[in-house]
Amino acid sequence: MIQHIARKEMRDLLRDGRFRWTAALVGALLVVSLGAGWLQVSQARAQHEAAEATARDHWEDQGDKNPHSAAHYGIYAFKPRLPLSFVDQGVDPYTGTSVWLEAHRQNDFVLRAAQDATASQRFAAITAAGVLQHLIPLLIILLTFGALATEREQGTMRQVLALGVDRRQLTWGKALGTAGALSLLLVPAAILGSAAVVITGGGDLGPTLARGAVLAATYTAYFGVFLALSLAVSAWAPSARTALVILLGIWTVNGLVAPRVAVDVSKTLHPTPSAFEFARTVEKEMSEGVGELQPPDRTAIAAQLMEEYGVDTVEELPVNFSGIALQESEKFGDKIFDRNYTALWDTFERQNRVHELLAVLAPGLAVRSLSMGLAGTDVEQHRHFAEAAETYRRSLMEAMNMDLAYNSRTGETYLADEELWESQEPFDYDAPSLAWVLGNRALSLLVLGLWLIGAAVVAVRGVRRMEVS
Repeated sequence: MIQHIARKEMRDLLRDGRFRWTAALVGALLVVSLGAGWLQVSQARAQHEAAEATARDHWEDQGDKNPHSAAHYGIYAFKPRLPLSFVDQGVDPYTGTSVWLEAHRQNDFVLRAAQDATASQRFAAITAAGVLQHLIPLLIILLTFGALATEREQGTMRQVLALGVDRRQLTWGKALGTAGALSLLLVPAAILGSAAVVITGGGDLGPTLARGAVLAATYTAYFGVFLALSLAVSAWAPSARTALVILLGIWTVNGLVAPRVAVDVSKTLHPTPSAFEFARTVEKEMSEGVGELQPPDRTAIAAQLMEEYGVDTVEELPVNFSGIALQESEKFGDKIFDRNYTALWDTFERQNRVHELLAVLAPGLAVRSLSMGLAGTDVEQHRHFAEAAETYRRSLMEAMNMDLAYNSRTGETYLADEELWESQEPFDYDAPSLAWVLGNRALSLLVLGLWLIGAAVVAVRGVRRMEVS
């Protein structure tokens, strides 16, 4: 019986011109957004690879110079674009994708796409994630708001139930029929997205395909929430018009109101300093110190070295005092950077936790967090890359200072050559695993699961208590 009802419901939807036109429009937007995202990511990856090669060539070909001068010469590190980032750009347009690694400074990221875009360009940006999170739920509402309410209004509900059709069978049949019609839109898009991943993935596709499978399951659960809620409201509302108004209200709160409220609440609970205030604080602590963290005393460092090596002047040291002092300065700066950047990153992550907690009021917040996480474009993975780049910067600066310290003497003019530059390994970044991502998004997974279960329970109870007169 469920199969018969599902086939009938799907057939009616496919014959409905409104469904065909609406599905064609949403499908076109989804395909265009997937194509545009794939093209943008492919171009960005090619540009990053070229820029990375150029930056490495510049580093190796910088000529003979003092190693610490080479440390100031620095090198760029580029955040790789993961294959699934074409689905959801996440925070990348706002955080930047490259960082300059140099001595004494932990620089901010640059190449922020949103910084160069006008307000109208940011508003008009279409992404696959936006279509999936906003337009597909709207399409589900338009397909199902009258699934049960219209049957009652037209008087056919009593006839169907009088034939011995169970209410549960009727609801399952309508749900599966709607899902079948939607699958004609979503399955081809999923196949297209999978093909794009295979084309651009490169290397080991296993982790990417695993992320893609979880991403598909996440959106399927999200659509299931809206399908169940739509059927529940259609069963409860006295008319199809009332059901439509209620469901549009739910859609508006979920997609438009909740994200804005979540941003405002998270900023209020966990405020962050402005970029100017943050930079000023770091500069002040670097020059004056803070608490027990004080700038290194060159006189004390010199005295300790002379005592260690048993000499009376720094010129007699078997090492270059400048290299040792510069490295001590780096270590002090690293502690200042850790103090400030760790606090800043932790604040961002606490703000994200607020978003995830507020997802109990709107499932779209949970899906958005999961979508960015699986696409590799959330705050946590940006922090993961930033910390990896900073670790590389520190090891590179230490190598330059130690080469100066142990291959020259105080007061000598020392120039290193390409042998030193080439001996430094290029920066190589490995993205975190799927388990790491899901561990960070455990709260969103839990909330989305509760939404799906809750919506299903509400739908079942609503249909069970539905009036048919």
